[in-house]
Amino acid sequence: MADPQDLVRDALAKHPIIDGHNDWAWEVRDQRDYSVEGLDHDLGDSFDTDVPRLKAGGVGGQFWSVYVEDRREGAVAVRETLEQIDFVHRLAARFPQHFTLARTADDLARARQAGTIASFMGAEGSHQLDGSLAVLREYARLGVRYLTLTHWLTTEFADSATDDPQHGGLSDRGRELVRELNRLGMLVDLSHVAATTMHDALDVASAPVIFSHSSCRAVTDHVRNVPDDVLERMPANGGVVMITFVPGFVSTAYKEWIERGRQGEAPRVTVSDVADHVEHARAVAGIDHIGLGGDFDGAPQFPEGLEGVGDYPKLLAELAARGWSADELAALAGGNITRVLKATDAAFQASR
Repeated sequence: MADPQDLVRDALAKHPIIDGHNDWAWEVRDQRDYSVEGLDHDLGDSFDTDVPRLKAGGVGGQFWSVYVEDRREGAVAVRETLEQIDFVHRLAARFPQHFTLARTADDLARARQAGTIASFMGAEGSHQLDGSLAVLREYARLGVRYLTLTHWLTTEFADSATDDPQHGGLSDRGRELVRELNRLGMLVDLSHVAATTMHDALDVASAPVIFSHSSCRAVTDHVRNVPDDVLERMPANGGVVMITFVPGFVSTAYKEWIERGRQGEAPRVTVSDVADHVEHARAVAGIDHIGLGGDFDGAPQFPEGLEGVGDYPKLLAELAARGWSADELAALAGGNITRVLKATDAAFQASR
């Protein structure tokens, strides 16, 4: 059997990590009032993310979440989304030796050649539109590459997994939103949405969808995870489920500890728990329809061995030890989401 570390090196040489979801922009807002100064250094325990760890983790592309809380609505939500977008633009401008603002797979290739991290953006919830598809189109022009249809709360467009349903999935306006996202070449992100919304979106979508940071409901029965009957539809759609590392989504014991009010010591959650979700998604959806979306800087705790963006190789090594080849690891790391970008790049370029 090949040495797992050799397989990881070969895999990352074939394709670096492209992570589907990271909340660093919001954390920098909270902790540093959006200042980019000093963000190229080791930031210690203040963040899950910094440049040295991104490099150590083999990250070649990152979808930065330009996130706004659900309780922020209307024009305030739009303004704060623009502030998040502005942060990503300023980060790339301040540190061009580390980051390249990216919109397409060609930008990803140029960043890789330059040794920088391709910096994509994804908005996390249709509440960030203030009900306007014109706002969506402006986000696209600024480079936002995906829209999560909901965050924690149901919107006028779609039912959330963690709120009372209002539409039975997508509303009529939600179907219009999915069609407009497809026309614009923006990816429809189905993390956070109800299972009914997942199926409705797959019924409407004419382009591959993604789950930017979700795991498998058959392994951990959490409403934020993807049911098998949705995973089974991914090959026909061509999309990618990007497995997240959030402990409550990957460990039943941890989920139940949260439900008990976090009393007593938290259960251990490890790299192996995350690998179980990756393997289940592969078994049901197929090797071509899986990726990684850690949700770093978006949760208070992460599994042992996956505490920050420098730790992706540990997950790949766990999978290599379970028999994965370098080509399979490369597909998971970033090859599959790159294919989705290529499939939608022409529409996205035409919409600018």
